[in-house]
Order: sequence, then structure tokens, then C-alpha cells
Amino acid sequence: MRIGCGAGFAGDRIEPAVRLAERAGLDDLVLECLAERTIALGQQRRLRDPAAGYDPRLRARFTPLLPVALARGVRVVTNMGAANPLAAGAATRDLLGELGLGGRVAVLTGDDVLDRIDPRAPALEDGVPLADHGELVSANAYLGAEELLPALDTGADVVLTGRVADPALFVAPLAHRLGWALDDWPRLAAGTLVGHLLECAGQVTGGYFADPGRKDVPGLADLGFPFADVAADGTATIGKPEGTGGAVTTATVREQLLYEVTDPTGYRTPDVVLDLRQVRAEQTGADRVRIGGAVGGPRPDELKVSVGYRAGHRAEAGISYAGPGAAQRARLAADVVLARLGGAGARLRADVLGGPDEARLRVAAMAPDPDAAEVVCHEVEALYTNGPAGGGGVRTDVREVVGVVSAMLPRSEVEPAVAVLEVDRAAP
Repeated sequence: MRIGCGAGFAGDRIEPAVRLAERAGLDDLVLECLAERTIALGQQRRLRDPAAGYDPRLRARFTPLLPVALARGVRVVTNMGAANPLAAGAATRDLLGELGLGGRVAVLTGDDVLDRIDPRAPALEDGVPLADHGELVSANAYLGAEELLPALDTGADVVLTGRVADPALFVAPLAHRLGWALDDWPRLAAGTLVGHLLECAGQVTGGYFADPGRKDVPGLADLGFPFADVAADGTATIGKPEGTGGAVTTATVREQLLYEVTDPTGYRTPDVVLDLRQVRAEQTGADRVRIGGAVGGPRPDELKVSVGYRAGHRAEAGISYAGPGAAQRARLAADVVLARLGGAGARLRADVLGGPDEARLRVAAMAPDPDAAEVVCHEVEALYTNGPAGGGGVRTDVREVVGVVSAMLPRSEVEPAVAVLEVDRAAP
């Protein structure tokens, strides 16, 4: 089967996914749009509006993509459900109706475990009890292929999830189409390797890899996104559509292989513990790299949980200086602000950016409440007439911060469920 990746993060480009669906002969297209930061932002939006919380670009991505994907029988699997998968499913159903498309949407829920996480549990990052970091506002377990497979079994054209481990978004479609058992560790390791290489989309085709003069990448402005041809035994070849920019080489593959892997001897996912030490990459043609050698062990008994908490309010403010002595005036402005805010109860830093004749002061602070954060911004704004000569271009921003830590939760505490939404094709 052939599986592609049409998005590697929430802000990714849209047209490469359409091109994959249109020209690559895919069976499945995965859009991986969720990270710890983006699900925290989704939880912020849902706290303000219970109907929000899913990916705000869902409609913009699906409007050009779904007509192409459904016409070619390409199943779309994505975690754009973020903090509100059911609302994302309803929005997708409504969009299908607007586009005159018939289709079935399956929504996987169950990753939200805020009512099941123990606030006294230690955070993996620092050992401090979760509740001691601040008021807990979210807890999302990283689901795996086992939880995702029932949604695929519905025959859905579009499958929407919340927090699912990135490689599992690929492992589940592979296992579903190729008939892999969920305790077939060699094949699950092979599928996880494929998922890990594809999950960041353009990174494995030269994006984020490019470094002029050292690692040149052709056609970066028209970067093609990747796909993998995967055999029933798990062997796979990474490629990209012909005529697109970028490159698939052993170097791009090896760099992505090590991305975000802290322990290559035991990369833990909900599906398998992956050992990468025997992985090999072989160039088999232009923009084609064969991969293999992944070794897998039994999956963990616990699932990782991403826990969001109220961490305070962040203030950012800046002012620019130009002309002779600009850098010295910006540094003086920094001294003034720090002296004024010394007892404000906020964590502060001030940086002077730029050169001697054009510089900008950037002040950043974490404050316990929005009023304290606004005080920081006001002090920078006051530099217009109370600071060094020639200041201008003040910009300020205050927003609440949801901090993120991690914990573990027994699998038995998670109760996944699948909802199916359908829309009939509009009459001609």
C-alpha cells in the first residue's frame, strides 16, 4: 500500500497534501497537525468557547483536499480534532454537505483523561506533583493503533482524532490494510519507523534539512511531501511525487530518523518499543530510499499523558531605535524598564537585538495575572517620552499561557469510543 503525509504540523502548507492526493496514487493520506503546544492552544480555545478547540485550519485544509481525496478513494486520517474531536467531526460533516460530497466521518474520542489523571502524580519532567505546577486544565493520553483501528473499521472516508501518538496515525492504516496483528512486534516496529519518518511531512523531503552550501535542496519553494510504499512484511520505500521540489536521500532520511528521538535503543510508543540501531537506508533511485531493520519489543503498559496547566500570563513588548548610538540607547531603555519593574512580581528578561545603528529592545515577562502583564507592556510604551531619544514602533502583546508537563496513566484508565457521522451526496 502507499501512504502519504500531507501535513507535519498545524501551520503546514496546504497545497502539497492536495497534490499528494491528486497525483501520488495513495491509499491513505495522514495529516499530522497536533503537538503538545497546539493541543494546549486548543484547550485554551475550548475553555473560551465549548464549540471550539479543534484545528482552526480544518476548513481551509479540507475545502480543497476532500473533493480530490474522495474522488480518488484516498482515506484521510488526521488528528485535527485536537481538543474537541466531536466538534471537528461535525464541522467536517457540514463541509462535506456544503461541497456536495457524500461521505462518512469517523471520530475517535477517549484521549481526554482530565477526570482520571491523579493530580498528585509526579510530572515526568521534574518529579513535582502535577497540581503543584498550577490549575490543571487538560490531560490528553497518547492513544495508539489499537484505539484507532475501530474508527478505520467503520469504512470512513475521513477519520478524525484528538491526541494520538504521531507514528500511530500511520501504523493503524498500515495494520488495517495489511492485516497486521497488534502483537506482531517486527511489523509494528517497521510501521512505526515509516510513521516516524513521514510524520513531519516536508522534513524528510528536504525541509528543515536545507543548509545552503552544506546541504543544498533544489526547489525548496515547491517542496513535495512524502509517501511510503509499504509491503506486507513491513519493508518500505520513501518517495515524493515527481516534478516537485525537495529531495529524498539517505541524508534526509537519516536526519529525520533521529528527530526527537532521545533513546534510539528504546523509542517508546503506544504500539511498540522501537530499537533503531539496526535501521538502514539505501538509495534505490531518484528521490527513493528503501528503509528497513527496525526492531520492536512489547508495547508499554502505560500511556503517556500531556497535561496542561495555567502557567500565568506572558507579556511581550518592543520598541525600536535608529541612527548613531541606537544600540546604546536601546540598552539604556532596557536598564530603565528593569529598574522600574524590579518589584512587579514578574519574571523578566530584556534583550537588545540588531546592530549599532538600528536596534530593538524586546522585553518579555511571565506574570501571575493579566493586570501584572499589562504593567510590563505599559512601561515599554512609556519609553516613547520617558526613555532615550528616538524610540518608536512599540508593539505589545499579553496572553495567557497554558504550560505543559507529562505523566503516565495505565491503559485500563482510557476508554476510547468512535462516533460515525454521515452525509448523503447532494442531488445534482
